[in-house]
Amino acid sequence: MAACLCACTTVGPDYRVPDHAAVRASAANGPLQGASAPGVAIAPVPDDWWRLYEDPQLDRLVAQALAANTDIRAAAANLRRAVALLHEVESENLPQGSAGASVSRAQLSGESFLQPLQPPVFNLGDLGLGVSYLIDFFGQLARADEAALAGAQASAATLDMVRVTVVAQTVRAYVQGCAATHDLHAATEQLAVQQRALDAARRLLAAGRGTPPEVARERGRAEVLRAALPPLEAARSAARYRLALLLGQPPAALPAADVACDAEPTLRAPLPVGDGAALLRRRPDVRQAERELAAATARIGVATADLYPSIRIGASAGLTGVLGHLGSGPTARWSVGPLLSWAWPTNGVRHRIHGLEAAADAALARFDGVVLRALQETETALSAYTRELDRHAALHAAREAAAQAARQQRRLWQAGRLPYLAQLDAERDLAAAEAALAASAGQVAARQVDLFLVLGGGWQTAQKPATVPTSMNEKND
Repeated sequence: MAACLCACTTVGPDYRVPDHAAVRASAANGPLQGASAPGVAIAPVPDDWWRLYEDPQLDRLVAQALAANTDIRAAAANLRRAVALLHEVESENLPQGSAGASVSRAQLSGESFLQPLQPPVFNLGDLGLGVSYLIDFFGQLARADEAALAGAQASAATLDMVRVTVVAQTVRAYVQGCAATHDLHAATEQLAVQQRALDAARRLLAAGRGTPPEVARERGRAEVLRAALPPLEAARSAARYRLALLLGQPPAALPAADVACDAEPTLRAPLPVGDGAALLRRRPDVRQAERELAAATARIGVATADLYPSIRIGASAGLTGVLGHLGSGPTARWSVGPLLSWAWPTNGVRHRIHGLEAAADAALARFDGVVLRALQETETALSAYTRELDRHAALHAAREAAAQAARQQRRLWQAGRLPYLAQLDAERDLAAAEAALAASAGQVAARQVDLFLVLGGGWQTAQKPATVPTSMNEKND
């Protein structure tokens, strides 16, 4: 038996990330292509990135979402289930015990004992204890442990990914509500300027210096601007209702005053993006795909062990006999010894191994796809953000030019050198530029959230509901 224990081996492939995997490519671990653009910095992404906005109200909303969001609760429950499955698999490495007791009144068959006479009716009893231990001679239990541990770690990564998504959705909903309020104020100002133009046209018509078509045209412009207000109010309400959902509350439980803001939160410094290597280490979906690959590889070893014998050491003792004689010497029984079982590999085991090898190849392909998608999403979001910054800068310049023109036109009108309607035209241009700039500010904030989302931060500081070892060595410790 000692020789058998010393000769134990582990069949199946030992897991390591393949050298040709996309995550090992030098191009995937280098600087991001858009990291040198203005508005971003090659600096580590902070764990609690939303605090970069320095908005206490936003910090409070994110903390509430992390504590009460229903998707996070479901993912946490799935993680606890995966950890329970890991402990269930670990228990297979322990000795298995059993106990049994039975009492019966029975009529035995004389013919079964080759006796011509029928035995009398007896009260029979049986009492026994047994213990057995499966020697993991070919590493089947070790590979099952590896698969269960990798599965639990994949569930932990799934929970982290849900946290990342919930944080980003919470910040996005808050930003959308702020942007809708900002846009609503700008649209209201446009309508106010247009209403002054309509009033002027009506006064000119009453004085005989205007025409009805001019009044109708100005009224039409005012109605077009008025029609833009209800969608903005609906967008602001929708953002509040979305926040309530993310916080795990009914819409009526989140007052509008608790999430009110007049303008989008802004960053005080360039947005940190890091590099490709840090991105792939940080993204939970990359970690999840890698752990799923590890689990798929370990399952090959579990199936491969079925090609070899199974050896179990067992011992049992008990009492069996007539109920009144239990405890006497003739009723005692015991046994000890190994049990070897071996199913000939004609029952589809090899085909199952081939199927699991194909599943591992598919898991590697998914892992590569997740890595490439993470890089693609990040580069796309980074490009969209920097381009929106350029657009916002141009609109800001346009707004400044419109403001300068409006000031000059107002001075000319006040000096009597321009008619009032010409001065109102300059004010309308300024209001339109303000509205375009407000819409762009909302887009900039939305692009920031998109970029933070694909960068994958936001899960590190959250408390985990279940402890999952990070390696087999840590589990054994």
